[in-house]
Amino acid sequence: MFSSGRVITPRKLFHRSAVFRATCQSRQCVTMSNIETGKKAAAFAAVNENIKNNQKVGIGSGSTVVYAVQRLAQRIKEENLNIICIPTSFQANQLIQEHRLNLGTLETCPILDVAIDGADETDKDLTCIKGGGACLTQEKIVASCAKQLVIIADDRKDSQELGTNYKKGIPIEVIPMAYKPVQMKIQDMFGGEVILRMAQQKAGPVVTDNGNFVLDWKFTKPCDSWDKCNTCIKMIPGVVETGLFINMAKVAYFGTADGKVNKRLFNKLQL
Repeated sequence: MFSSGRVITPRKLFHRSAVFRATCQSRQCVTMSNIETGKKAAAFAAVNENIKNNQKVGIGSGSTVVYAVQRLAQRIKEENLNIICIPTSFQANQLIQEHRLNLGTLETCPILDVAIDGADETDKDLTCIKGGGACLTQEKIVASCAKQLVIIADDRKDSQELGTNYKKGIPIEVIPMAYKPVQMKIQDMFGGEVILRMAQQKAGPVVTDNGNFVLDWKFTKPCDSWDKCNTCIKMIPGVVETGLFINMAKVAYFGTADGKVNKRLFNKLQL
């Protein structure tokens, strides 16, 4: 093989290919590191500002919540705080137990002081898409029991409108026998594409902690009223819950790649 009169041997080609792959992997590692820096910064800031002694705290699900639980465990140990933690999923339950925190339930703690959770995307009104991890129903139940829902995320999740950055759609938990009719009805009512979420490590669909399926509605444009849209979807027989969290979050923390945190408060006047 020739280039500018020089012979490029297979060994040289292999070396160049290896260097290219290593460079791409290095850039990817830097990007992932920046994202994790943002997640950690947001989680630590939220726990530092919102957790007080003798609180009952809802623990959300997802990768950013891992950092929140780490910081919560540190503060409990350093400040001897009395905190009861209520999980939103199997993952959250495991996190609480791994860090030896006090585990509670909504049966014994039906009113929570605060819930801390991540989001797949948040718009200018702090309306959130949640459920990328298929825990949306339990997350919404716990959030509804809290006096304050605190959202933590890296700044990729901060958008003016839903669907700007997050392209996987709005998760909808459904009773398994109803997934096809629900799928068709949502597409007929609102357009877009509704997809049954398939599992990555098993054959067949994703199954939630509640034993249900998850549909992802890839809408083509933002709704004029997410509230009305959410109500219409929930009225379809077979729908358990949607991943739209409307008028629930009171504050959101978005961490940047350099470790800074942007804080946004819920503003009723905007609605």
